Amino acid sequence: MASLDRYLDELLSRGRACFSREEALEALGLNSAAFIAAASRLARKHRLASPRRGFYLILRPEDRVAGAPDPLRWIDPLMEYLGLDYRISLLRAAAFHGASHQAAMVFQVIVPKQLRAFDIGRHRLQFIYQAPAAFAKTNVPDWLSQMKSEAGFAKVAGVELTLLDCARYFHKAAGINGVAQIAKDLGASADPRKLAKAAQAYENSAVRRLGYLLDHAGHARQARILEPFAVKAKSMKPLDPSVKPLTESLAELYEKDSRWMLVINESVEIDY
Repeated sequence: MASLDRYLDELLSRGRACFSREEALEALGLNSAAFIAAASRLARKHRLASPRRGFYLILRPEDRVAGAPDPLRWIDPLMEYLGLDYRISLLRAAAFHGASHQAAMVFQVIVPKQLRAFDIGRHRLQFIYQAPAAFAKTNVPDWLSQMKSEAGFAKVAGVELTLLDCARYFHKAAGINGVAQIAKDLGASADPRKLAKAAQAYENSAVRRLGYLLDHAGHARQARILEPFAVKAKSMKPLDPSVKPLTESLAELYEKDSRWMLVINESVEIDY
């Protein structure tokens, strides 16, 4: 019967840096109690870490300072273990696509199920819920890209989904000004047809918000394709719903953009 230490070395030699408890039990012939004791011992030695119960990461010497490998290396097998489809999005995806101002301090993943955020070592993973019906309509191969690491590939939102996700979940994407900067940096590379088609799965107000920010950044082609969503709007919505006026009377002083059916209740600043 092989030891857990040797099993870890064998997995690493095959380029694998994670495994499930079930895999280890089958390979080693250990009972559950013996496995847990061995895994706990190796965790104390900083050879193992566990982001989710029953799922383990093998720490190489260079991983031990951060307490865990970059999530890019193990998010795909973790989500497969949990039985969930996913896409990396928001700030990490924006940085991947070339948003030069984005330093992603959190690893953000869109999923069709409520999952708690967690910290592992110096890394923080945040799961953003998208309703299953909308997720199924958007998480399609043509609108996704791949992020490569030495451990394999992980799914990441394409440019169009990244823009839409950031506009929808702007409070998790550095606020309106953060999304404005992302729209400026990435807007020119968005395919207008893909953008319009994917936008159908998003709230109308979020699409209008993105249209306004693309327009503000000078990406006329991409903005124009989203105009039909504003035509369908029945009422004005605030550009930044998180900003509340001190009094209702002050709210009337905000500029109104009739093209995008938005109340411009927050000034937008971007770097060029």
